[in-house]
Amino acid sequence: MQRSTGEYKIKPIKKQVRALLGYPYPRRIPKGVFVEQWVGISTDEFHRAKDADVAYMHNRHPLIELDWSRADCLRYLKQRGLADTPKSSCLGCPFHGNAQWRHIRDHSPAEWADVVAFDAAIRGGNARANAGDNRLLGQAFLHRSRVPLDQAPIDHVTAAEWAARQTELDAEPADPDSLDVLEEGVADGCSPWACRGEQPRQDDFGLAA
Repeated sequence: MQRSTGEYKIKPIKKQVRALLGYPYPRRIPKGVFVEQWVGISTDEFHRAKDADVAYMHNRHPLIELDWSRADCLRYLKQRGLADTPKSSCLGCPFHGNAQWRHIRDHSPAEWADVVAFDAAIRGGNARANAGDNRLLGQAFLHRSRVPLDQAPIDHVTAAEWAARQTELDAEPADPDSLDVLEEGVADGCSPWACRGEQPRQDDFGLAA
């Protein structure tokens, strides 16, 4: 996941920011020229709130400035009739739980077809790594059951899903010991700068300041 965030999230963001500023890579961006980027990290995951690693991007974290937790966000969305707003994450994220996989399958047939195809494509590992004599030992799967996604037991609804749904309705923190990652996936939200499975490194991003 380290490479995926750098290659598919942060690097494209930096490229677009440079284009908006009028200084495409490798042009040097003058000192004092920057964009302010708002990142939706809540107080539950304040440890993921980082400064940008380049001078032409200044990160702000408005939810933390408001002292808002995930529960506060859920309350806000519910009050405005947006309670069904899904968690943000990559479409083919291996940290999805059954509920997230079901949502894609049942509400976005085209996206479901994409992730099923992606799951099949990663079975043998990364082509570049394989070519470099660093072959994957075993097989790769998106679902924790280690079977093809379109055969995985994603219709299994655990008691934890009901507990999590109640938690979201009440907007109160859940007992962490009651959460079943298989069902709900990794609990925290996701953003271009805060993937659940990694701490990004500057060397992965491929764009100089």
